[in-house]
Amino acid sequence: MTITRTLAGLAATAALVSFAPVAAQAATGPSGASTSATAATTVKWGTYYAPGKRAKALGGLVATGEDHADIPTADSVKISGKVTDLTRTSACGWAVFRVTYRDENGGLPFRHRSVLDCSYGTPKSFSFSQRDVYQVELKVCSEPKAAKPSLNCLYAGTWKVVYLSK
Repeated sequence: MTITRTLAGLAATAALVSFAPVAAQAATGPSGASTSATAATTVKWGTYYAPGKRAKALGGLVATGEDHADIPTADSVKISGKVTDLTRTSACGWAVFRVTYRDENGGLPFRHRSVLDCSYGTPKSFSFSQRDVYQVELKVCSEPKAAKPSLNCLYAGTWKVVYLSK
């Protein structure tokens, strides 16, 4: 009896999964290259914390003009948000973004964009844009005030993927 119920449940799930894309396409219409290239993808990200919850960052991302011909990239990505320092000491909160983009040779180099907030409990707003974006990653750190994030912040630990063009 248990095996029969399990098999019936699996069959029902498979039927739902196979019909869901058809129903979604019927509701939205067929998707073509012209409609997907002009559509904007909006992604909310965060709240992400530094180790020990000493800083936090959250925000949103808007990607427009996704092109999937060779290497999938978005024509333009606008990243905005807030970073907040949660320490009362001399440390500051960093939101460090690693933006991977397509260059003119078809390669995928990356660029770091960093935002610093040293005012305890008061969020600092930021916004920036990048063209031909493949991937956006984020790391939140809490470190002493400096001109740029330390190598420990940049290369220790893991990056959180905020956006990936598919």
